[in-house]
Amino acid sequence: MRSIMSILSVFSILLSALLSSYAMSRDGIQVVGSSTVYPFSTVVAERYGRSSGNLTPTIESTGSGGGMKLFCSGVGVNHPDITNSSRRMKKSEFERCIENGVEEIIEVQIGYDGIVIANALKAAALNISRKDLFLALAEMVPTEKERELIENPYTSWKEVNSDLPDLEIEVFGPPPTSGTRDAFAELGLEGGCKTFDWIAKLKKSDKNEYKRICHTIREDGHYIEAGENDNLIVQKLNANPDALGIFGFSFLDQNADKVKASKIESIDPTFDSIADKSYSISRPLYFYVKKAHIGVVPGIEGFLREFTSERAWGEDGYLADKGMIPLPEEERFLAAKNTRDLIPMTGKEALQ
Repeated sequence: MRSIMSILSVFSILLSALLSSYAMSRDGIQVVGSSTVYPFSTVVAERYGRSSGNLTPTIESTGSGGGMKLFCSGVGVNHPDITNSSRRMKKSEFERCIENGVEEIIEVQIGYDGIVIANALKAAALNISRKDLFLALAEMVPTEKERELIENPYTSWKEVNSDLPDLEIEVFGPPPTSGTRDAFAELGLEGGCKTFDWIAKLKKSDKNEYKRICHTIREDGHYIEAGENDNLIVQKLNANPDALGIFGFSFLDQNADKVKASKIESIDPTFDSIADKSYSISRPLYFYVKKAHIGVVPGIEGFLREFTSERAWGEDGYLADKGMIPLPEEERFLAAKNTRDLIPMTGKEALQ
């Protein structure tokens, strides 16, 4: 009897292992992450699917932060292969990946995008500074008294800057899980925050306090989170011409018949001004790949070759037609080589 039970037990274990192995198999590439990178990744996936004959990769828009959380949760086909990001991976995210066994990560910078402050076509054109943005949207703002901060009292743009119109501050923007939100805080709000000398000095003496002051957005109704949905922001802007919205240049480019961008410090966001960085709120775009999944999930190397091909991300590539600003030629060629050689990041590249 014991012999029969032992045989049944062994059979049960083998069957369980077989079923587990079957459940873990996956034929298609899974990509999560940034809503900004989503349209670029989607068109590459469609081109790759048509040209290779393989399954078209599944692309999911979760936001950069949400994508990093999923990506770093573990290795294996129950976890995504690639995550898109509209900002660089953070040190804390890299460490979380390592803790969960995601040890070889390939970082690929794919190009640039600008963050625009837009309003409806029928609304007045605006010229806003980063200092204006900080004073309008930060949770705490400085007074004329040295080292004094108060809860943001400003309710209109004219209170922030007398040259701006007397319109209520109403800005629709992305949530904290969004890379666009992170980049806007770093490039837009912090860019204005550090124009106050005593706050700028905090970056060396008290980095955490500096970041808290410069990056924390007010929550009293003047900044309205619109989720990971730029289309919703465009709808809100057309319904209320006095409101402003924050999203990527590529989305502005696709909706030029509905919305227009404000100047930032007298510079329009254009393909050229973002590429040469004269437009101050511009950012790099990335995706991250698990090296451990290459050769396990079919097609990842082919997808990477398509994304880093000149026909895709080159100056005259189809991603430029979608509004992505290409990397300079030498940077592109080096990034393509490193990607095809499957060279993982060391961790030093991650944001502090």
